[in-house]
Amino acid sequence: MQNKIFVGAIVLGALAGFPAQAAEFEVKMLNRGEAGMMVFEPAFLQVEKGDTVTFVPTDRSHNAESIGGMAPEGAEPFKGKMNAPVAVTFETEGVYGYKCLPHYAMGMVGVVVVGDPAVNLAEAAKASHPGKAKAVMAELLKQAEEERVAAK
Repeated sequence: MQNKIFVGAIVLGALAGFPAQAAEFEVKMLNRGEAGMMVFEPAFLQVEKGDTVTFVPTDRSHNAESIGGMAPEGAEPFKGKMNAPVAVTFETEGVYGYKCLPHYAMGMVGVVVVGDPAVNLAEAAKASHPGKAKAVMAELLKQAEEERVAAK
């Protein structure tokens, strides 16, 4: 009986030493989704440092790329090719805005929050956007602020 307890304690101790696995998420690029025409689903995503998000062109004529001024300091920008998935591992905490270049003015934008959005939320909110993207991004950043307040 003592041997089983000893072995169990060793196994549990060994498992406790392993770091948590990074999670993987998928964002679809769609011509029509629950939120309307030319959308990312989900358009808002909360992840942790080290998690990977794959942007998948479910419909043709889309890409995903970061928006200038909407990433934390030191974060690498990303730009996916048209009609091709792009996987992005987020290593820096903060707010990341992204767009589909051909449909940007139509409001095809999204936000990924990594950990605490307060890192660069105010700076990200200063970025300007064309057409419908301005209103859509304002709603997404409002959601990021609400998530930040709720986490406190």
